[in-house]
Parts: sequence; structure tokens; C-alpha cells
Amino acid sequence: MSVEIKILLAEDSRMLRTAATSVLEDSGFKVYGAADGEQALSLAREHHPDLVLLDLILPKLQGFEVLQQLRQAPETSQIPVIILTSLQNADKFIEYAPVDFVSKDKFMLNQLVERVEENLTRAKDKHLQFQN
Repeated sequence: MSVEIKILLAEDSRMLRTAATSVLEDSGFKVYGAADGEQALSLAREHHPDLVLLDLILPKLQGFEVLQQLRQAPETSQIPVIILTSLQNADKFIEYAPVDFVSKDKFMLNQLVERVEENLTRAKDKHLQFQN
């Protein structure tokens, strides 16, 4: 039996969240969708996802604040985070250790699964290195 991989998708655009959820679920992932930053933090704490797809511009709590709080809590500090953004200077958030950036301006749903799988593999390999 394979292990279910959980993805938290924090995106305030319902259309993008629905489309991305559909593509990810069709690829076998369990997806938890959050429409705002507070909901994203709550779902991360409750479900301990294997990866977070995080928009930086969110209602209630901005994405960079979500990322900062994820990194500060021991139970969520090691979760890989891919930032989804249309901001041009998103790399200024590198101090919060996202594993990747995806530009919404060039966003292709068919490439999303590939980016998620690449980053999950990298995170797994990194985890195995630290255990040896």
C-alpha cells in the first residue's frame, strides 16, 4: 500500500485553487485547500502536509507571515514550501527557506505536478542525508 502524500494549497483565487487541486488529486495527492493565511496555518498544524504550495498575497494573514510561522514551529519547520506568486521580488523571502518559487505569470497546471514531485524528492533525499 502506498503512502498518501498530503499537499496544502494556500491560494485565495478560487478558480486557481480548484484547478490546481483537481490536477494534484488526479495525480494521487491528497490536497487541503486554504483560501486565506489563517486557514493555511490551521490546516498545516492539523494535517502536517508533506509540502505546502503558498501564495504570498493572501487575506487575513499574508503568505510570508504564514511561512515565517511555519518555520518557527517545530512541528512544521521542516515542511517544504513552494511559493506561488506574481511578485517580481519574491526572492527576498529566501530567508524563510522556501524550496522553490513558481511564478503565477508563467503558471502551467500541467507542470505543477512535476514541480511538486521534484521538490518532494529533494526533501526526501535531504532528510535521508541527515539521518545517515
